[in-house]
Amino acid sequence: MAGVAENVADSTEYPPLPVGYLEPRWYAAYTSANHEKRVAEQLNLRSVEHFLPLYDSVRRWKDRRMNLQLPLFPGYVFVHLALRDRLRVLEAPGVAKLVGFNGTPTALPQQEIEALRMSVGHGIRAKPHPYLKLGRRVRVKAGPLEGMQGILVRRKNGSRFVISLDLIMRSVAVEVEALELEPCGNGE
Repeated sequence: MAGVAENVADSTEYPPLPVGYLEPRWYAAYTSANHEKRVAEQLNLRSVEHFLPLYDSVRRWKDRRMNLQLPLFPGYVFVHLALRDRLRVLEAPGVAKLVGFNGTPTALPQQEIEALRMSVGHGIRAKPHPYLKLGRRVRVKAGPLEGMQGILVRRKNGSRFVISLDLIMRSVAVEVEALELEPCGNGE
């Protein structure tokens, strides 16, 4: 009888671990409203690599002006971790979930996050922009955003390069010179 139990135990195969379960990737952590900075502090305490891009904004009231640093992607903090460590993020106060589909967190493209980190590190001024999916696709030829693809938006006083993160349906606009951009096909 013991031989039967051994055969049953040996024949059980476990499904393979999903890609990214053991290797670190970038994910978007959805936060409670206006808790992005607190979540970033909590992630620091938990030794979780994270990225919270901020931009400068001037707010005016009747009696004063105030310079504020606001999240470039309101409601989100980007975390770099292996999925096996996701509880360190999910247990942080203010984190609602890791963004994904069907309950499974979805990794963000590495090159998009790295380009955002480089641009913030080089002092490129970016501002939130309404989400864009369609438009004239261009690629940056040189600089910290080199190789990054986005949408060109023309304004009366210049051009803006709009980067859209499709997973979280958010966009940011960066002031650029038209000479720094080249057209690219939609299939690239």
